[in-house]
Amino acid sequence: MDDRPPQGGSVPRRVRLTYAALSLPTNAISQAWGLWLIYFYAPPGDASIGPRVEGAFGLDARVLLGAVLTLGRVLEALDDPLVGYWSDRTRSRWGRRIPFVLLGTPLWGVLFVLLFLPPSEGASHLNLGFLFVVAVSFYLFSNLSGAPLEALLPTMARRNQDRLSIASWQVVFGVLGAVVGLSVSALLQGLFGFTVMAVTIAAVAVAVRYLALFGCWQYALADDQPARPGFRRSVGEIFRNPQFRAYLPSFVFFQVALQMLIAALPFFVDTVFREASLLGWTAREDTGQFTFILTAAVIGGMLVAVPFFRQWAARAGKARVFRAAMLGAAAYFPALALAGLVPGLPVGVQAVGAVFLAGLPTAGVFLFPGIITADIVDEDARRSGDRREAMYYGAQNTLEKMATALAPLLFALVLLAGDTADDPLGVRLVGPVAGGMALLAFLSFRRYSLPDQADAASDGEAPAEGDAR
Repeated sequence: MDDRPPQGGSVPRRVRLTYAALSLPTNAISQAWGLWLIYFYAPPGDASIGPRVEGAFGLDARVLLGAVLTLGRVLEALDDPLVGYWSDRTRSRWGRRIPFVLLGTPLWGVLFVLLFLPPSEGASHLNLGFLFVVAVSFYLFSNLSGAPLEALLPTMARRNQDRLSIASWQVVFGVLGAVVGLSVSALLQGLFGFTVMAVTIAAVAVAVRYLALFGCWQYALADDQPARPGFRRSVGEIFRNPQFRAYLPSFVFFQVALQMLIAALPFFVDTVFREASLLGWTAREDTGQFTFILTAAVIGGMLVAVPFFRQWAARAGKARVFRAAMLGAAAYFPALALAGLVPGLPVGVQAVGAVFLAGLPTAGVFLFPGIITADIVDEDARRSGDRREAMYYGAQNTLEKMATALAPLLFALVLLAGDTADDPLGVRLVGPVAGGMALLAFLSFRRYSLPDQADAASDGEAPAEGDAR
């Protein structure tokens, strides 16, 4: 029996859906990480939990925490192109991608849980060292288990229509992942505590990642042609690609902005919205539940915007719409500094409205990066005759991680301006700083010039050497 998928034609809807579901576990864990990790180890002074790290060398505990997480992220980012190169060059009876996902996924889930099980209950340098080791290990297995499956997209979906469809469903599943990682995690944390929250999120993430793998198993099995160029040559050619160099900073800058805004949500609840109440919950007494309301509002904004951005991209092209979404984010994010200050409007209503509007441009930026990278990979394959999907995604992830590693540190430095209900200036400044990052993303992407592409094989042309499957 031949387990390989048919060559050419559209990817079946079932496969598109199950592959797109990969974004659910990825988002669930990353959003829960971004929402709770800094808060768990270095909460604001008004929080109901105590700190788990302490300052040293004259540094504030939160700044020290941000520096340690930044160092771990930078160190881990260096292995992304190595994992990509390893995956691209792997030859096995299960193809290039499957072994990594099968073996790495369970450890990825276990390490996420360990992040919320520090050895000491109080503030301790031991906790800081423990966090560094576990975080670096978590980053590594996140990469080993996720990046090879992410790199399957360009060879699996050769048509622009399939890529747009997959990207749209990825946003939908990514939003569901954000529901799990932000809203559900906030609810679980408020009701049961951090340990139950972490175990639940990890269990859901591992199960859905395996579901995504098995759903596209035939395509992953067929992706078995190792790339030929050596590591140094591949890295050099990738970073000399002018389209990749135009796209990459835009992706990186926006990710920094987004990570800062996510980390700021519980701080907004404890400071700016401290006197707000909604649905019988108050921000002062129910931090987890109120954070759940705000994350649900962000997700609602994204869900409303996804169909609009997809239809607009089908008419105007991915690049144009991607630029517009980044420009919209750059214009709106600074307005978050004024949340809660509008006279005559309840603070709870202002809180929900402010974060709902932030979700609208975010949906547009979420929709396109994976398929823009796939277009760049196709253009590279036509020129070089080799498909180096995982190397491109790995290089992208390296620069993203090295830049977003600065997000906790930058966030902590901004909070030094004030992070209490009496002095929330630092919390309010997060919005303008994130808006500046989104503007830099827009300016970088203006140099990108690739049109929407269909693979040569779907146009009736002969595939490039090394592109046949």
